[in-house]
Amino acid sequence: MSSIEHMASPSELGRRRGSIRRVERSVDEALRPRVTALLSWVAPVTLVVVWELLARGGSLSPQLLPAPSKVAVTAFDLAVSGSLLDDLAASLLRAASGFLIGGAVGFSLGTLVGFSRLAEALIDRSVQMIRAIPFLALLPLAIVWLGVGEGEKIFLVALGVAFPIYINTSLGIRQVDPKLLELGRVQGLSDFRLVRRVVLPGALPSILTGVRYSLATAWLALVVAETIGAQSGIGFLAMDAREFLRTDVIVLTMIIYALIGVAADSLARLLERRLLAWHPNYAGKAK
Repeated sequence: MSSIEHMASPSELGRRRGSIRRVERSVDEALRPRVTALLSWVAPVTLVVVWELLARGGSLSPQLLPAPSKVAVTAFDLAVSGSLLDDLAASLLRAASGFLIGGAVGFSLGTLVGFSRLAEALIDRSVQMIRAIPFLALLPLAIVWLGVGEGEKIFLVALGVAFPIYINTSLGIRQVDPKLLELGRVQGLSDFRLVRRVVLPGALPSILTGVRYSLATAWLALVVAETIGAQSGIGFLAMDAREFLRTDVIVLTMIIYALIGVAADSLARLLERRLLAWHPNYAGKAK
């Protein structure tokens, strides 16, 4: 035992040790998200390194799977020429437009069905039947209706986005604790304030889960839409590269889709941390 501990009283020594533990916990809580973020990139980086080594060692054919360094050089060349950025901007604009339209429709219908059994009886079965139709089956009809322009692509993205948000919105509203509703009525809240302060906050975790699913579905629908009749976009870039057997460009488009998916999911997680800071499951993450 040190001389300081001999001089300190037991109560003072206990307070000092408690302060040290609190500092250690705060440091651990501050470092844990950073360590977790770094660990999440271990597997992708390892995969890229192994891929590069196998390609340079001749185990992978450049015609079938080019090295990551070759893909990076291709990305740089396309970015310098401006074609990559133009195609990326076209795809992002289509995805954003379809997401806003489909999200608004899905949220509106989900809210209506969540609050009304009559609306559920009138709407839900038809929505579920349309949801079961694959994108590829809808593509010919969308082309007949809207042609091969921007409308057809935005329509398919909006359609894909609407279903996850619709389902999770209606489910979230239905799963709000009835005791909270009863407490709100006891407190004298009007129907509008009850919805704004109790129902929607209670359904928000489920709604944001639908947003995360819909972000992934938006890109899936856009890939399908851009395979036919497109003159720009990441999907068009991949299909054009297929015609000339440019596997480096095809792999590049896959990596772009993956990076966009990671960025979109990170944005959705950020929204969850900000909008659900009051929720016990998200309170620690919002700091």
